[in-house]
Amino acid sequence: MAIDSNAERIPRHIAIIMDGNGRWARSRMLPRYVGHREGVKTVRRVVEACTERNIAALTLFAFSSENWRRPSEEVSLILNLFVTTLKKEVAVLHGNGVRLRFIGDRAAFSGKLRELIDESEACTRGNTRMELVIAANYGGQWDITEASKAIARRVVAGELQPDEITPQIMAAEISLADLPPPDLFIRTGGERRISNFLLWQLAYAELYFCDCYWPDFGPAELDAAVAAFASRARR
Repeated sequence: MAIDSNAERIPRHIAIIMDGNGRWARSRMLPRYVGHREGVKTVRRVVEACTERNIAALTLFAFSSENWRRPSEEVSLILNLFVTTLKKEVAVLHGNGVRLRFIGDRAAFSGKLRELIDESEACTRGNTRMELVIAANYGGQWDITEASKAIARRVVAGELQPDEITPQIMAAEISLADLPPPDLFIRTGGERRISNFLLWQLAYAELYFCDCYWPDFGPAELDAAVAAFASRARR
């Protein structure tokens, strides 16, 4: 499906909940881990497709704060896959001019993983072709709570009066304050909810839901989502 070449009809920032890895594996009578591994391959395809389509920023919900409730074995496998993928992919992203950054509470991660995250951000910091944001141990309510704490500290310090707090001041403390908010939100896997993802940032995003599982999502499905975005009247 062709995308309208009018730049105003291309989203600057796409946010995606990559849902359906486990169900994709189950439908093929495979272990859930295989679904997560295939989902990593989809990430590669989608990142490449977004850079080709001049998307300025892509934010992926990789691991939510609620994912810790999954069976411990599955969580361990996901985090190990996270480490392996970071080691393999950072050089490729860097070579393609992609800046990699992470949002979320890193405190629960191992020292090894935190070190890899820091190194990958430092390696790609100067890149400008596209911003790839990975939301890991992230939750929208956590994000807003942390922003509220930062503002409360300013009030206590006498730098700000409560009546001076505005949406703009709150927005400046929210994750990704330096990026344009997502224009387009995509969720795969058939669910029709935001699931505590970028609650503040998605206030005016166009929402797009598709039934295909994340491992089956590719450039054609991305183009369909962008075409749907282009067809809507943005007010």
